[in-house]
Amino acid sequence: MRDLSLHAMKAQRGSALTMVIVVLFFAMLLTLAIRLGPAYLDNYTISKTIAGVSDTQNIARMSPEDIRGHINRRLAVNNVRGFNTRDIQVERDGDSVRLTLDYEVRTPLFGNVDAVISFNQIHEFRGR
Repeated sequence: MRDLSLHAMKAQRGSALTMVIVVLFFAMLLTLAIRLGPAYLDNYTISKTIAGVSDTQNIARMSPEDIRGHINRRLAVNNVRGFNTRDIQVERDGDSVRLTLDYEVRTPLFGNVDAVISFNQIHEFRGR
């Protein structure tokens, strides 16, 4: 009987350290998801907002400032903060409009460690 309990104790040796490592790993993954998730959600909203600009009448005749202002109003409704619409380049080619979005988001992780996420998208629309 005594040999059985001694054997069980030897088998459990080191399991506390393994459990601590597993918990720390999942805590780090959760921290990354909490810190980086909002940047990806904002990018998704920005992308959908820019794609929704194609529904705008006479987009081919709008000035770049008007297009940016239109996008900025939609982003304000969706509560997207910290995004500068000057990061959107507007190019025209006849009746088509190309919107190029190129920006970075810097998010503090812990201490003096930051994560930098780069987003680059191109949206093309035909004018109506």
